[in-house]
Parts: sequence; C-alpha cells; structure tokens
Amino acid sequence: MGGNTWGRLFRVTTFGESHGRALGAVIDGCPPGLTLNEAYIQEELEKRRPGKALGETPRKEKDKVEILSGVFEGFTTGTPIALVIYNMDVSSSAYEKIREVFRPGHGDFTYYIKYGGFRDYRGGGRSSGRETVARVAAGAVAKRILEEYHIEVTAYTIALGGIEAKKRNLEIIYQNHLFCPDLEAYQKMCEKIEEVKKEGDSLGGVVEVLVKGVPAGLGEPVFDKLEADLGKALLSIGAVKGFEIGEGFRASYLKGSENNDPISSEGFLKNSAGGVLAGISTGQDLIMRVAVKPIPSIRKPQKTINLHKEEVEISIEGRHDISAIPRIVPVISAMVRIVLADHLLRQLSNLAFQKRLKFPEFF
Repeated sequence: MGGNTWGRLFRVTTFGESHGRALGAVIDGCPPGLTLNEAYIQEELEKRRPGKALGETPRKEKDKVEILSGVFEGFTTGTPIALVIYNMDVSSSAYEKIREVFRPGHGDFTYYIKYGGFRDYRGGGRSSGRETVARVAAGAVAKRILEEYHIEVTAYTIALGGIEAKKRNLEIIYQNHLFCPDLEAYQKMCEKIEEVKKEGDSLGGVVEVLVKGVPAGLGEPVFDKLEADLGKALLSIGAVKGFEIGEGFRASYLKGSENNDPISSEGFLKNSAGGVLAGISTGQDLIMRVAVKPIPSIRKPQKTINLHKEEVEISIEGRHDISAIPRIVPVISAMVRIVLADHLLRQLSNLAFQKRLKFPEFF
C-alpha cells in the first residue's frame, strides 16, 4: 500500500489499523532543539479520543502515546521521531458476520478490488477513522514547530446535520464537545444527534479552520500551491468530501470587483482569497472549510451485495460514532499543521539559500 507518507522536508509516515495491535507515525525532518514530550502530544490526542461524549462510539481507548525515538532529555534531536499508540479496547466480533458484505458508503468495495481481496475487514482496517489518531500525534509535533513562529491553527464546527452556527465565538469552542463557536447552535446540534441516534442513522457537517500568524511567502507557485497541498491533505481524511478556501465556491457567483482584495499602503483591505494568492500565502489569516460526510456505518437497514454478488440487506452493529464531528476536528487541525510545517521549513530553506535569516516584511 503506497501513499502513507506526506511532505517534502517535514515528512510524516503513518501506520496501523483500527483493530490491529497499534497505530503510529514516524516524523522525519523535525528540527533539533525543540522542547517536546509525551504530555504535549497527549494533550492533542485527548481532543479526538473516542467514547467521551454524546453520539460517540462507546469504544474506550486511552490513546496513550509513547515516544520511541527522536527526543532526548526533553528536546528533539533532529533524528526521526517515532510515535506509537497501542489499541487497548478492540472488539472485532461484530464484524465477523459482515466480513463478506460490502458496507454502503464505506471503503469495503474499493479496498477489496484494489488489494485483490486481501483486506482487514475488522472495523475497516486502514480505512477506519481510527487511522487518524496517528495524524493527530504527528500534528502535535508540527504544532510545536509552528509555535516557534507564532502560527496558530484553530478548527471548529460551523454546521452539523443542517444546523449552522451563526456566531464565531472561538473562546467557547473548547467548552463544548462539538467545538462549536455558537452555544445556541450547539444545543440544537446535540438535540439533532439524539434524534438521529434513535433512528439508527448518522450525520455530516462542516468544519472551518482559521490560521493566524502565517507569514507571506509560504507555498510554491505551480503544483505545490499552498491551498492545493492543504486541499489534498484535508481531502485525504476519510470522511472529508469537500474543501474550499476564502470565498470558495461563492467566488464563482461574484464579479471580479467583488472578489478581488484591494490593497492599501497598510495592507489588504479584505480577505476573499482566504490568505493565498497564486498559491502563495499573503500574510493574512488563512480561512478554509471542509465538508464532512455522514458516518457510513449505521444501524438503519441498507441494500448491498456480498462477495458472491448476492443482494443482501445489512444493519451494521458494533461501536460507531453518529458523526465524524467532533473527533474529526482535531484531525483537521493536525493536517493543516503538518502542511504548514512542511511549507514553513521549505521557505526557511529558501531564505537561508538567499542568505536572509528572517521572513521579509512589506506592510
């Protein structure tokens, strides 16, 4: 299986399956001399840990991370950082009776075709949302790099099950389990989750990401545009089906005079571009959104086929979330951090080549 590594200078390789012994990540390219310990990484993992709140899987995983290499006496050494998280609460029995059945909306069929039938059917194996725990661990290391340059990534839920947040009070997103910036919308979302849970169904939503402190100049102008890499990284998350930055799809309805961001002697006057022009950061805030599909594993009966092409009806048991939100929110933050850490190190390398030791300032 290819495609398990991300990045040029900050390289992340993840491994592991939902019901395997462990999951983890190997990070190559992290600069030496940064303070880092397991407690720091654990803080990020706690944000996506399963089984903590309403509508989430009852699977109880501690998601305790162990640093195997690359950190010595509390500092990164510049060598590969290996992180491992052991699975402690695995129950595969519910998957035995559907091992030969393709779950609608899931990766069962495509994995079966691609790998000639050699797939781990337990919880979806590598296609499970459980895979993302390794991304969050690696994203914590990326966060540590970004902190040195005062770059802050914040992700939050702005829609769930058709209910939209009207406010953007980011001070309250860690005070509710959905990371919602609007408490009134949060209450309605919780009610919706309870309603859909009784129906044996699931919900999708929208997550917005705000990045502050990004210097101008990150991103490459052609194939490695900053928004292209952000889009690819976020779309690599299993439940994500859409990505937009700045005005996004709304820009297609605007005139150029409405969409363009005027510039004054003191800087940009607005930010329709979402902080990126020609694939390179402008120095403004990055603002993007991702569409998250409903969890495909549901109790509600669905039509499908088995390996013998026989039509069957399936009702999926086991331990599943009602929505990928909220646990996908820290995963989204992690992937944005990983992309930005990689592009930051690329630009620092470029500046060093130009014999400039800091980012140029214009405004």
